[in-house]
Amino acid sequence: MHPNLSNELERHQLNDHQHFSQRMGWLRAAVLGANDGIISVVSLIVGVIAAGADRDHILLVAIAALVAGALSMAAGEYVSVSSQSDTEKADSEIEKKALAEEWDTEKHELALIYMERGVSAETAHQVAHELMEHDALDAHLRDELGLSDIHSANPIQAAIASALSFIVGGVIPVILVAILPDNNLGTIMTISSLILLGALGALSAWVGGANMFKGAMRVVIWGGIAMAITTGVGMMFGVTA
Repeated sequence: MHPNLSNELERHQLNDHQHFSQRMGWLRAAVLGANDGIISVVSLIVGVIAAGADRDHILLVAIAALVAGALSMAAGEYVSVSSQSDTEKADSEIEKKALAEEWDTEKHELALIYMERGVSAETAHQVAHELMEHDALDAHLRDELGLSDIHSANPIQAAIASALSFIVGGVIPVILVAILPDNNLGTIMTISSLILLGALGALSAWVGGANMFKGAMRVVIWGGIAMAITTGVGMMFGVTA
């Protein structure tokens, strides 16, 4: 690469502003895990409280929900990311074969993609030619299939991150059960959890550059619905000691 071009690229990278969409990968996983941790654990807690369970049973349910939920999140994320990775690898092999057998056809196909985006035919074919000379597979995976390094994820890392974020959200209600008084435990748990959910929603919206109030209300409303339903179920099937 020409030294002047290299220096220009370095200056561009240093001065380039960061878009909010660049945060969406880790933000989605973290918020989903923590949000699920709070709602899942608290919903079960208020359900058994409404059923008339004593503190020991409530704490047992809370811990069980925390462990089971974290493992479920880890397993689900591992399977999901593994399936996505397998699909990406299969698509990559298909493109490799196509490039080996039909180079000119693939180049024309790439040019058509650029033309559909508004690039002139001459420029589109020139860009397609230069990109394929540089890295044909990368060009097709990125522009034809929309795949890139950003989308590729490690299943193990995704599973661990999801489990940890669930635990971070779910451990708070467990601690509250252990330290809060018996009087009005269900009400205090519900209010405290809704406040936490609202704060989490507002924080995620702020990090993502969205409206904080809307972000908070979305989480609070759906969390409140989940807790209300489990409370109703607990009251319907509750037992008296």
